[in-house]
Amino acid sequence: MTDRAGTPAEPDPPAPEDGASGGTAAGDAAGAPEGPGPGAPGKRRRHWLRWTALGVSVVLLGAAGAGWWFYRKLDGNITTDTTAADELRRYEKERPPASSTAARNILLIGSDTRSGEGNERYGRDKGTERSDTVILLHLAAGKGSATAVSLPRDLMVTVPSCREPDGSRTREQFAQFNLAFEVGGTACTIRTVEKLTGTRIDHHMVIDFQGFKKMVDAVDGVEVCLKEPVDDPDAHLKLPAGRQTLHGEQALGFVRARKSLGNGSDTERMDRQQQFLGALVNKVQSNGVLLNPTRLYPVLDAATKSITTDAGLDSLRDLYDLARSMRAIPTERVQFLTVPRRPYTYNANRDELVQPAASQLFEQLREDRPVVVTPGEKDEERRSDAEASPSPAPTPTFTGRNAAEGICS
Repeated sequence: MTDRAGTPAEPDPPAPEDGASGGTAAGDAAGAPEGPGPGAPGKRRRHWLRWTALGVSVVLLGAAGAGWWFYRKLDGNITTDTTAADELRRYEKERPPASSTAARNILLIGSDTRSGEGNERYGRDKGTERSDTVILLHLAAGKGSATAVSLPRDLMVTVPSCREPDGSRTREQFAQFNLAFEVGGTACTIRTVEKLTGTRIDHHMVIDFQGFKKMVDAVDGVEVCLKEPVDDPDAHLKLPAGRQTLHGEQALGFVRARKSLGNGSDTERMDRQQQFLGALVNKVQSNGVLLNPTRLYPVLDAATKSITTDAGLDSLRDLYDLARSMRAIPTERVQFLTVPRRPYTYNANRDELVQPAASQLFEQLREDRPVVVTPGEKDEERRSDAEASPSPAPTPTFTGRNAAEGICS
């Protein structure tokens, strides 16, 4: 390279290496280093950033992998009941029409099966199971309310001809409601409820003793208040009086006990079940379980392991959507009641519907109209109220409670 005069020019000095400076003459003369060495802050910073980026990538990939593993595990826990769907298709023409709104009706069945791990302690497995608890859960369109109606197991109803496990068919008969589940399983119970209420059942869930206990344990127990101590060997329950938190085994005994709590009637037991479920709903919502992954996972794991559902609710996404819709409902709009009933005319140990109150309740559910509940007093007063004809008010009122009241109110 030459200058403008054409004489050779001095070569340019070499460019300093990355991170170095050219220095000064004085610095050079003094023998000072030209730039930072290998431990310079700039290099350390870049080194640290590279490792941070790598660490974040590993964490994200690990979280994604763990999330996928958890999802697959929970999704695989759920048992799908295809038998009920196949049987119900045979009787599609006689079933009530589907709701014209976005409302959903879900039949919740608590099975008293003694088969399966841990259930043998509650009695001898005779190869049959009965519906210990049946609740018709109505979720209103728009997520405005949820109404849970208990159907007594001793209610006298018409049980249709149903297919038994061995393929034979029963005759139509007027019998106790829980016979339907014993002879024909879920499909027979759904058909019986649909005939009784005129309401289409969209989905169903069946849960056994072990599943119930695991659900309660997953939320760290539910608080109850007892006026008197309880000692019930049949229900495996022994509790002192006062306020206390019940966990799995105790909680199950509390909702199953009949002889040692109250007047020993199935009516009071249903009331106690409603109180407990209300307290459970209230705890799940108030403690942020649905918004906290570390608390939500044990609940979902217990729930998915213990339920059998129809194909419309047999995935984690379906159950999450259901939980999310329930979360949007204020606890004071989650209502519990028992269908209006009284002692059966020919057998005081059985129940029969009280009309027109029962039909009016079923109509409110079918039409997705509001159901208003008010607290009741004693069992005798509730039955007396149910026997009276409902007032012609625009919105009928029934005896019940909401989840916001709490079991210790």
